Amino acid sequence: MPHRDLIAKLDAVFGKHMDAELRGDLDETLATMSSHPHLLNIPTMIGGNGPKGVRRFYANRLIGQFFPPDVEFKSVSRTYSAERLVDELIIRFTHTTKIDWMLPNVPPTGRRVEVAFVVIVGIAEEKVTYEHIYWDQASVLVQIGLLDPKGLPVVGSGGVARLEDPSLPDPFFGE
Repeated sequence: MPHRDLIAKLDAVFGKHMDAELRGDLDETLATMSSHPHLLNIPTMIGGNGPKGVRRFYANRLIGQFFPPDVEFKSVSRTYSAERLVDELIIRFTHTTKIDWMLPNVPPTGRRVEVAFVVIVGIAEEKVTYEHIYWDQASVLVQIGLLDPKGLPVVGSGGVARLEDPSLPDPFFGE
């Protein structure tokens, strides 16, 4: 396990980055990043590469539409190495606003969503160098009514429920 000072430093770098994103401050968000960052949301393949690409992503797809006002973040775990952190979290929100980075071309549905995320953040010289963000898009699409789970090996909010309480039964086999 990395030294406590390193953990505190990584937390501070990523915390400053997230605070700027949540405030909707484009310039401050970019100031927390390295000179050649990249960001990729794996399920949608939306993101940016290099300073211009990342700026375009943040300006057009994230700042001002990161999440609806009722968003809740719940930490599940955080893992550290010398050059990155891995954040596992649950995010809950009501789909009342456009969220182009997550649901491109999908107008707000007014439906409640809860989904597990994994965010891998590269950090060097006290700057974010990259973010790779993973979530179960099928689960989100079920919850907003765009995917019928009947006959498919997907769940809606049940995945988060079982993550929070592993003793819940398997949704397909009841075990």
